[in-house]
Amino acid sequence: MAMGEAAKDSKRPVIALTGASGYIGSSLLKRLEGKAKIVALSRNGDQREDSAAVSWRSCDLFSLQSAEEGLRGADYAVYLVHSMMPSARLTQASFEDMDLILADNFARAAKKNGIKQIVYLSGIIPENTENLSRHLKSRLEVEKVLGSYGVPVTTLRAGLIVGPQGSSFPILSRLASRLPVMLLPKWTRTNTQPIALSDVLTALCGCIGREDLYTRAIDAGGPDVMTYKEMIVQTAEVMGKTPYTADVPFLSVTLSRLWISLIAQAPKETAYPLIESLIHPMTADKEKMAAGISYGRQTFKEAAARALEEEKGAEKKKNSGHSRKTSSFTGVRSVQRILIPEGQTADWAAAYYMQWLGSFAKPLLSSRTDAERKASVFLPFLKKPLLEMSYVKERSTSDRALYKISGGMFVSRQEGPAGRIEFRQVPGTQECIIAIHEYRPSLPWIIYKTTQAKIHLAVMNLFKKHLLKLMKKGHPYEQGQQVRKMADEH
Repeated sequence: MAMGEAAKDSKRPVIALTGASGYIGSSLLKRLEGKAKIVALSRNGDQREDSAAVSWRSCDLFSLQSAEEGLRGADYAVYLVHSMMPSARLTQASFEDMDLILADNFARAAKKNGIKQIVYLSGIIPENTENLSRHLKSRLEVEKVLGSYGVPVTTLRAGLIVGPQGSSFPILSRLASRLPVMLLPKWTRTNTQPIALSDVLTALCGCIGREDLYTRAIDAGGPDVMTYKEMIVQTAEVMGKTPYTADVPFLSVTLSRLWISLIAQAPKETAYPLIESLIHPMTADKEKMAAGISYGRQTFKEAAARALEEEKGAEKKKNSGHSRKTSSFTGVRSVQRILIPEGQTADWAAAYYMQWLGSFAKPLLSSRTDAERKASVFLPFLKKPLLEMSYVKERSTSDRALYKISGGMFVSRQEGPAGRIEFRQVPGTQECIIAIHEYRPSLPWIIYKTTQAKIHLAVMNLFKKHLLKLMKKGHPYEQGQQVRKMADEH
């Protein structure tokens, strides 16, 4: 059932909306009210009040169990999630690996809850995908993972979204307002097709329930195809400024991301991946466009003027002290990606790791695993273990093994959610993610960061190299030429 028809039906669909308190999610929430029942998912959903049309739920998508509870009772789900900003007190992970975990949890939870369709907002993917930026490669991987468990996915691929409080346009507007003279490198002459936030919201609403759009990736763009240079100049004109610009052959993307981050005062976790994508043409492919969905109406200049006006209002609200507060980040999140032998699973990798953990560092460390797969790590001269990890059988499968960090000298006794370590296989590949969530160390924070945290990364790297070495040397689980190539790259 398309959203345009939903209001005519006495039984309105239930739509689970991720990131409902965020930039695009909050705007989409307003659009959907009155057309459907909304389950608004947010990390701090328990701090929001429900209404007749909107039910708020706290949801941590890094937890599969939380994702399953968040999607309970929904018919459709809108996925507006990325993890380019840290979500823990200490994060040892790339945004690509964190995005993969989030998408995998969401897709598994959608399957378990019988979701009819996932609508996913992504970026335009160039025709040549061989040398994609990290950001676009991650967006494409998320798209594939979301569709790996049988739930139909409709992907709306958009270029730069022109709206306030986002990740891309505010960087552009700050450059235009703060730099009277601009030296513009080659990538600023790359074509892109910006689209107004209001047009993106219309497209997202139009995708929900459209069965003819199931399992399709749809490009969307505004009426203007232009370069980043033209966008900067037009944004400055809206502000009443006339910057001096000069094209230069130097300033690589690597250098550009540094000065853009400094001038725009954007966090490097967000700015760097986005700027690395600017080398790619981001224009909609007509063969991937859909009537009533893909064709934005607002020109760039109109959208920029509206975004800047709304940004002023948001700034006033922030300065008046009415902005919402969010809870502080806690715990440790550490995520690493490894290769496992062909024919083996994440559950195999988990059991193998627990055995290997005590053997690689003898006689400094030893480990013990009992019949219930509870693993303990010891120092040889201490009876009490450093760490205890209890296998959670009822929440584990062959492609996902879950352990609760249940005790040990290195675990804090403070109240809070129990830390956990999980091994999960990337769908359709021999890659495996090893992730630690919500771990609270007993060591003082500064000591932990400079000792145990660094040792953990070193151990993960040694385990990854150990598996690659086995495969390259003709281990019984030899994977042939493809794995040899991947091992060399790692």
